[in-house]
Amino acid sequence: MNDILRERLLRRLEALPEDRVYQVLNFVEFLESKYAARQAGAPAFQKVAETLEDTLRAGRVPVNIISGTMDAVGKAGKFLEGLAAAGKAAIEKPPVPKAAAQDKTPPVEEPPPPA
Repeated sequence: MNDILRERLLRRLEALPEDRVYQVLNFVEFLESKYAARQAGAPAFQKVAETLEDTLRAGRVPVNIISGTMDAVGKAGKFLEGLAAAGKAAIEKPPVPKAAAQDKTPPVEEPPPPA
């Protein structure tokens, strides 16, 4: 999808009330199931969040409650992504060689030889 079309779609979606946006999502999912060569992949946490959202919608939960819940889930997802990135960075950080750690001791001055 080109950037101009993406921006045009986002602009139109942002102008709609939230309950209509869910109708658009239903239609897009229908088109995807009918015509897409492959399903759009999503990270594991994203799939869990989408399943939760679908369950709330199927239970006819009011849109404002769904929206608030999904905002909280989105913030939790961002927190977990940051935590995972920090853990990965800590694991990938190269260890300090022992020789380099020992080189930081100040040099010992030897006394001059006796005359």
